Amino acid sequence: MNNNDAVLVVLDALKQKEDSSLMRHELAYILGQMQNPIACNILSNILEDEEDDVIVRHESAEALGAIGNIDSIEVLEKYCNHKAPEISETCRIAIDLIKWRQLGEKTDKGYYLSVDPAPPLSKELTIEELKNDLNNINLSLFQRYRAMFALRDKNNDEAAIALLTGFSDDSALFRHEVAYALGQMQKEVTIEGLQKILSDKKEHSMVRHEAAEALGAIGGNIVQQILEEFKNDEEFVVLQSCEVALDTMDYWSNNNNI
Repeated sequence: MNNNDAVLVVLDALKQKEDSSLMRHELAYILGQMQNPIACNILSNILEDEEDDVIVRHESAEALGAIGNIDSIEVLEKYCNHKAPEISETCRIAIDLIKWRQLGEKTDKGYYLSVDPAPPLSKELTIEELKNDLNNINLSLFQRYRAMFALRDKNNDEAAIALLTGFSDDSALFRHEVAYALGQMQKEVTIEGLQKILSDKKEHSMVRHEAAEALGAIGGNIVQQILEEFKNDEEFVVLQSCEVALDTMDYWSNNNNI
């Protein structure tokens, strides 16, 4: 199956609104990683659909930024002041990413292979400098995301602990991205912090969901006990995330024993 055919299969699944929001948001994420512009039209339609779930619309906007088609700026700009901050903030970051790429600037190759919402800042910056940028609310979210992914790429416990400070931010979108980055790092020192987020019933469901997935990526007996506690959570996206995280842990455990 070539890339175009694969994208069409994912798009067809994404359009099935009767499917869970968690599944559809993951499909939108995958389309962003594939970076094929044939997905832009449907992703734009989902972003514009006020009846669709916020997390699916957010992920569709982020995917448009990841694909980087300059024509996507027009639809993204329409939602930069949307009443849902998860959508408006995502659109602004996506526009900044597309414009940044248009400038032709280069950045250090990241430690991870994912297509991120913002390129990491220079490897030369210290963890303390990056932590300061991460938490500097006077900077744009795009710039703060750049600090976030630079910390992630440090790939050590000290950087992971610095990232945990991002959970005090007012933006749910920002907090959910911190959890995503911590899931990529898979550092055991962050388990307690991620557990605190997952356990907070007042926290936004998209942040709790991302914390559950991050814990699943870390794995281990302690994480399993944490996830088991929330696999019947009243937030459907959270309980599904815990189920997926537990299944993922089981998969890797079985395959590592082969």
